[in-house]
Amino acid sequence: MNKSQDSVIVMQQTDLDNPQNDITRSRNESMTFRLYFHTFWMDYLLMAIMGALGLGIYYLPPAPNRVFPVYFANGQIVNPEFSYPYQKDIIPIWLAALLAFIIPFIFIMLMQIRLRSFNDTNTAIMGLLFSLISAAVFQVFIKWLIGGLRPHFFAACKPYINAANYGSGTGFDGIMFDRSICTGDKKQINDSLESMPSGHSTAAFAGLIYCSLYLNGKLKIFANYRPQYWKLILFYAPILGAVLIAATLTIDHYHHWYDILAGAIIGTMFAFGSYRFQYASIWDYRFNHIPLPRINAEDGFDYHLDHLKNYLSASKKGGWINDHIYGAPFDATGTLSVIKSSGSAITDIRL
Repeated sequence: MNKSQDSVIVMQQTDLDNPQNDITRSRNESMTFRLYFHTFWMDYLLMAIMGALGLGIYYLPPAPNRVFPVYFANGQIVNPEFSYPYQKDIIPIWLAALLAFIIPFIFIMLMQIRLRSFNDTNTAIMGLLFSLISAAVFQVFIKWLIGGLRPHFFAACKPYINAANYGSGTGFDGIMFDRSICTGDKKQINDSLESMPSGHSTAAFAGLIYCSLYLNGKLKIFANYRPQYWKLILFYAPILGAVLIAATLTIDHYHHWYDILAGAIIGTMFAFGSYRFQYASIWDYRFNHIPLPRINAEDGFDYHLDHLKNYLSASKKGGWINDHIYGAPFDATGTLSVIKSSGSAITDIRL
């Protein structure tokens, strides 16, 4: 058996049914404003609708009328974890959202110094917006419908009650009350009833995890060779940024740890989903830098290694120069060749 076929997946050209023909044609077709608008107008319209929906829900008062205990019979506070002082958040939500967008955006634009690809720029930025907007709407729905008491709830509520009123509420032994006993600012009370999940954490992880996935795809950090250490640091730097943004919420007493964890899970979920929605793979280093086709999308992406000649990676190592790319056991385990033989298509998979 040919040794090169055992150890290396060699790029092959097929003639009449070359699976990259449609991709090449779409890449070479000049992208006019009319073509761009025709292709993506619905995405931008839906992003605008989702953004408006998210903002509308964000400004709605919390849906549930939560009840909570204040004092025990002996006058002790029932839940001191809701009794932290009210103070301004260290990183406002607008700043967290801005950092979650601008940091990945800067890296995307820096990569274009080498890539110089409008297709990749558009794909990466739209994927970033998909991640941020979808995650934000997801979490504000939970905040509005579920919510929870923030660590500074009592400081914002300023309940008009004392130990002598014990037993005058609802529930077992009359110790439960609702927001009707609050005397604080209405806006602050509404906000202090919407603790779960953390919006800061959701935005930070949705944007900065997406940034790490993009850097991995372009720089081939987890690939078929050992890169320099700075690439590993660069991959984890956005993740550290997301953790730091989220962790400040425990210092200014805006969220409990479980609110932050829930936001991080939501943000990470949408970062992974949005990246795979836009690119051919997440972890398969051979394809995770290639934007999925939108023009001529009926043909899909066939995971043929010939595509690597037309989609530039920002890495020059690991076989990207000499056109010899080793296999990887992730999204695509083989290279697909479509060979025309006697009028029928034969699928040939070489591992």
